[in-house]
Amino acid sequence: MKTRSFRIEDAKRQGEKQAEEDGMIAFPIDLDVIASRREIILEGNNDADAGVSGMLLRIDNNFGIFYSTSIPNIGFQRFSIAHELGHYFLEGHIDQIPFNSSGFHTSKAGVFSPDIFELEADSFASGLLMPSKLFRRALNLFEDGLAGVKGLADHCKTSLTATAIRYAELTDAASAVIVSTGTKVDFACMSVAMKSLGGLTWLRRGDPLPKNSLSANFNAQRDRFNEMEQSLEVDLRLWLGGDRHLDAIEEVIGLGRYGKTLTIITSPDAQLEGDDAENDDSFDERWTPRFPGRR
Repeated sequence: MKTRSFRIEDAKRQGEKQAEEDGMIAFPIDLDVIASRREIILEGNNDADAGVSGMLLRIDNNFGIFYSTSIPNIGFQRFSIAHELGHYFLEGHIDQIPFNSSGFHTSKAGVFSPDIFELEADSFASGLLMPSKLFRRALNLFEDGLAGVKGLADHCKTSLTATAIRYAELTDAASAVIVSTGTKVDFACMSVAMKSLGGLTWLRRGDPLPKNSLSANFNAQRDRFNEMEQSLEVDLRLWLGGDRHLDAIEEVIGLGRYGKTLTIITSPDAQLEGDDAENDDSFDERWTPRFPGRR
């Protein structure tokens, strides 16, 4: 039986495979071509119910995808489309996900869903929009940290959050990516180089932000919902513990209307120290991204 973490990673690989099969050899991935080859209609909708990011319409064997344009963010909209394409392409989804009496299945941004089909669709979208081979090549074009993530998001035409997660998965830099709301961590993921550092305290969903961290202070500000940025030099131990001092840069940016904050921590002096990261299912489950907000 396939584990939950295996299914999520496999969905990402299937997204990458789909991009390759459709001949996508450069960014941005052309979702219009992928959809049109299956006669799937793509249409923006500014009147979607609050919180709805995308809808998959099924009438017999005909499909359409409606995506919210109420948030004028191309990366957000493209991730919403790619998510619904995940439901279309992934085995079993069409038969298992709920459709209402009008034939619509709806997806909501900014909501952490434990549903395996929604997690798989998010993971498929990440692989489809940011295939690892192309993304690793693009990493060489940009610097590490928030500026690089913003550059990659613009290059790939992807949401900032999804790009940051993919960056953490594939960069050689020692980096951690955290999304938070208020005083709490929504999720966190780390690069292989960061995981390799010994004695770290693994951040988990629901953990409090470190007191007096830039992110905690940032989230306490009234105007954090805009896209303002801040950065600060910190000791990596403030965030991840450990038994020795390592200089790091903590960078934060507001994610807009959902009231969430993206934090990127980069330690330029940290070196890859062997692949001693945990590989069990409990580790994978703790570090599975949920793509909140899809900004």
